Amino acid sequence: MDINLIRPAPEKAAELAREMLAIIEADPEFDRLRTACAKYDEDWTSFMGYALVDGFDIAKDTEPLFPEAMRAMAIKSAVYELTDGDEAAAEVPVAVPVDEMIHALAAQFTVLSRIQDRTGIKFVHATDREAIGQWDYGDYTHQVYRAAWGPTMNERYWFGKEETAMRRKAVTAKYEPMGILDGGRRFVPGFAKAS
Repeated sequence: MDINLIRPAPEKAAELAREMLAIIEADPEFDRLRTACAKYDEDWTSFMGYALVDGFDIAKDTEPLFPEAMRAMAIKSAVYELTDGDEAAAEVPVAVPVDEMIHALAAQFTVLSRIQDRTGIKFVHATDREAIGQWDYGDYTHQVYRAAWGPTMNERYWFGKEETAMRRKAVTAKYEPMGILDGGRRFVPGFAKAS
């Protein structure tokens, strides 16, 4: 992570993020966006994202995870606007499961584009700028979140970087004997063939 990033005061970003989220939620296609993210379930193959959530169930976890992704996106959008489009500053650390839902959100490109056009709010997500697995309690994202929506975060999805590292290690250890290597980036030969 770039230590030279200049971000707005958490309270200022929180105020704008809260306002932006209210505008997005009032958009006529917001419900379609939410519903489309839930229908993305057959394409969700996340070996090191949702697998970190104990007992993850796409049918049950989509509804509570979507608002967390929207709050994270509102924070990113607020920082982007307040820094005159500084994409690096706007790519704030986000918990891994929340980031996975953001990917489902970003996959709704057409409806997201229309919402951006109508609201004037830019959605920000850049994989090459992410600090994957680096979200932690007390960091900038956490400060903004708490100032915008209160002290309670959904801890099922928001767990810190130490816990993330431990869960990644546990998941990797379970995958490897099955032939799923490097967190799902490699598979043993013959893995996809019928026995």
